[in-house]
Amino acid sequence: MIIQGRALRMGDDIDTDIIIPGRYLTTTDAEKLARHCFEDLGPPYKDRLGPESVIVAGKNFGCGSSREHAAVALKATGVRAIIAVSFARIFFRNAISLGLPTVQASIEVPDGAGLEIDFDKGVIRDENGAILGDFPPYPPSVKQIVEAGGLVNYVKQRLGR
Repeated sequence: MIIQGRALRMGDDIDTDIIIPGRYLTTTDAEKLARHCFEDLGPPYKDRLGPESVIVAGKNFGCGSSREHAAVALKATGVRAIIAVSFARIFFRNAISLGLPTVQASIEVPDGAGLEIDFDKGVIRDENGAILGDFPPYPPSVKQIVEAGGLVNYVKQRLGR
């Protein structure tokens, strides 16, 4: 599994209220949530979320409340993956359960730089192929869930539905 995209740099302690403000928790509609992802940070972040985005963050990404809405909103924006120095444990599990790839690694990369994440080899490369960092590859069970697009899809596949 290889994912490519453009770095969207963020700092430490990006909490679930920053990802999706609490005032939007009245819906579980993924597309509606996606429209408000990072809304309070303004256009520099909100407008760059999409199918090219790979979030590159610091420590404690996804901290705060345990709302699943945060991972749902990010996935619905089309974000390809999230690389962070560390994750709040519940956010990490929510993201994996929804099929949103998360990587715990510390890399230095300029905002907007091209990235490639090789999940089989456990390496992150820049657009020129230089290795920026490494990470432990997913265990097979986690990799299968992410590749299936989330836990629900994985279970459906396993049951043959």
